[in-house]
Amino acid sequence: MLEAIETIKEELADRKKYLLENNKLLEEQRISQRTQFDIEMMNELGFCSGVENYSRHLSGRAEGEPPPTLFDYLPHDGLLIIDESHVTVPQIGAMYKGDRSRKETLVEYGFRLPSALDNRPLKFEEFEALAPQTIFVSATPGKYEIEMSGDEIADQVVRPTGLLDPELEVRPVATQVMIFFRRYASAVPSMSASW
Repeated sequence: MLEAIETIKEELADRKKYLLENNKLLEEQRISQRTQFDIEMMNELGFCSGVENYSRHLSGRAEGEPPPTLFDYLPHDGLLIIDESHVTVPQIGAMYKGDRSRKETLVEYGFRLPSALDNRPLKFEEFEALAPQTIFVSATPGKYEIEMSGDEIADQVVRPTGLLDPELEVRPVATQVMIFFRRYASAVPSMSASW
């Protein structure tokens, strides 16, 4: 913890210098006050609110290095099953981009030190490099899942619940409500009398 606090202080000094040189006095005051308070809390209690934003310092990682994930603790010959992969796979890349955008704003306005950018989800390329053998499960696989699966795609023709798909009727918008009320009235005669 003490080593992390020293590197946090060094980063704070660099950030304060940058903000002052760029005439961002409010941001300099904000980051200085917040970080000094966080350092005091870490010294006294061993943690602070938002301690995860100092994870790069606490774990000793270099700037830009991927964060530790569950993949680091799983066997390399493990099996990853991604359910609803047509939604999940695109979300993996989007998580990094959304997190980065939000944190860049926090850093710019003096709410966080730049090292907070390294407390983040994996980039898509990092995820691909760390993920073990993978099964993509989807009724509507995307291009990526199909490419990654090669010719090893299994179709599941029967629904897993054993239920058949319901029959659907598509009706014109103009008559939908009237049809609903007629069907409701025939199904629940006592209720339809109040109409």
